[in-house]
Amino acid sequence: MDIKIRRWKIEDKSDLAKALNNKNILNNLRDGVPYPYTENDAEDFIGAMLSADPDKTFAFAITLEDKAIGSIGIFRQENIHYRTAELGYYIGEEYWGSGYMTEAVKQACGFVFENTDIIRIYAEPFAYNTGSCRVLEKAGFVYEGTLRSNAYKNGNVVDMKMYALVKQ
Repeated sequence: MDIKIRRWKIEDKSDLAKALNNKNILNNLRDGVPYPYTENDAEDFIGAMLSADPDKTFAFAITLEDKAIGSIGIFRQENIHYRTAELGYYIGEEYWGSGYMTEAVKQACGFVFENTDIIRIYAEPFAYNTGSCRVLEKAGFVYEGTLRSNAYKNGNVVDMKMYALVKQ
């Protein structure tokens, strides 16, 4: 499997815009991502990730043969949770079910655990997103519970699930 994570490059903006300009992906993400998603939106995002605090934001392009096919980020929390980080990700729909996302999650979490003092990485997928839940389970995350009526998405109150990976 030739999946790798790497720092974003401005040249990734076309691939990023193509992947994110998809309602099926947006339905599984938090609100705030524009639709339609343009190359300018992608350039703004990449610029923000490249200029973010390197001790708080760990943002990577997910690549297949060096082509960006998705995004993964781990974001350090604050105050008493400063050694905890939240994981977020997506991959182009044509790559769903391929095992690529599981591999990217393993690589990103491994990088953060090896290079920082973070001891816990968590993710909160929507309960209806069974594919994302499966990715987390396959990557070694433990299901910790359901956050009932935890979000308002697309006009509906929805549950979210809590998964975590703790540094060994």
